[in-house]
Amino acid sequence: FFIVNVIPQIRIADYDYPLEQSRIAQYPLPNRDMSKLLVYQNGKISHCPFSHLPSLLNSKDLLIVNNSKVVKARMIFKKATGASIEVLIIEPITPSDYALAFASHGSCVWKCIVGNLKRWKGGELTMSIESLNLQLKAIKKEELSDGIAVEFSWDNSSISFAEVIDKSGHVPIPPYLNRASDESDSHNYQTVYSLPEGSVAAPTAGFHFTRELLNQITNNGIGIEQITLHVGAGTFKPVKAETISEHEMHTEHFYVSRELLQRIKGYQGNIIAVGTTTLRTLESLYWLGVKLYLGYLPEGAMPSLGQWEAYGLPDAIPLGQSLEMLEQWLTEHSTSTIEAITQLCIVPGYRFKTVDTLITNYHQPRSTLLLLVAAFIGNDWKKVYDYAMRHDFRFLSYGDSSILFREGLDKRY
Repeated sequence: FFIVNVIPQIRIADYDYPLEQSRIAQYPLPNRDMSKLLVYQNGKISHCPFSHLPSLLNSKDLLIVNNSKVVKARMIFKKATGASIEVLIIEPITPSDYALAFASHGSCVWKCIVGNLKRWKGGELTMSIESLNLQLKAIKKEELSDGIAVEFSWDNSSISFAEVIDKSGHVPIPPYLNRASDESDSHNYQTVYSLPEGSVAAPTAGFHFTRELLNQITNNGIGIEQITLHVGAGTFKPVKAETISEHEMHTEHFYVSRELLQRIKGYQGNIIAVGTTTLRTLESLYWLGVKLYLGYLPEGAMPSLGQWEAYGLPDAIPLGQSLEMLEQWLTEHSTSTIEAITQLCIVPGYRFKTVDTLITNYHQPRSTLLLLVAAFIGNDWKKVYDYAMRHDFRFLSYGDSSILFREGLDKRY
């Protein structure tokens, strides 16, 4: 086998639709599971309340969610001149592990996106956090290809960075909401099962689940498992190029347990991904196993999948064999969890290997997420979005949902 450099040539203009600001949900509904759920199955479309989801599933199905928790990653510093400098933390550098970075005491370094950067020529930014009785300092270390390395330090080493940003930061709600975040977002812009901190954008497909609904699903014998993918700000990065081949996809860290690999490997029912982040993680697992099988993962390096690698790798290796390669890798490295990086960009022409069904919200025009939906159900994405428009669905992060079944399309094996 050898990797062929295959990059899809797809016009972004073909994945556009009119989205007025009035259709974008500014806030969620009071009850999460009362949102609308569009059902796409065997080419037919209907809808019901999201609370009816358990009736659409069967006991052989496996529901997989992304449990990453959104952090208050947006911090606003003031210069002595009065100018505001907005700093959005994206990814830890020192320490590079998310958990260790949030547990840091005294100082840490993060890759950040800085607003009003031209006004920060250098020097130190400061912020007083009265509730913690400390001063937070930020120093620009170096420019990176996709951000700025910023060192944060604070004068109370008994307090962790997680506590610092919780008291000083703001919830980084999507820019298309065109409003400032408020206290309700601290609760609403999270899934009820969020746990490990690290995301700067929420895995929004999970917003519709309540604890009661999750209990009903498990009581019906349907399995629920979790992965962790920390969602970066790149998920909102607009596609400005004319073709997707010219767009650079963002990279994201994810974590998957050995137990989940084993459960997927022998699964006979539908694998249901809750959200595009979960889907990208599960599909990335297959291709990482293929890379291990072919000897394409360098020893000692963190497993990673490039933006277009999957399109040039052979796909005749069974899913079970691919996952066995990952299990073997875990054994060799004496660990129970895969930590990996994916830049996988899923567009029409992609071959799905793991996921049968997708639960997802409605995405922005001309976005990589809309291209993913088009890859999953083909040109019927236009019918789905037209139906949602005609039936007054609420769009984007705080909007309504859909469940997309792939019956009759290419199935995994």
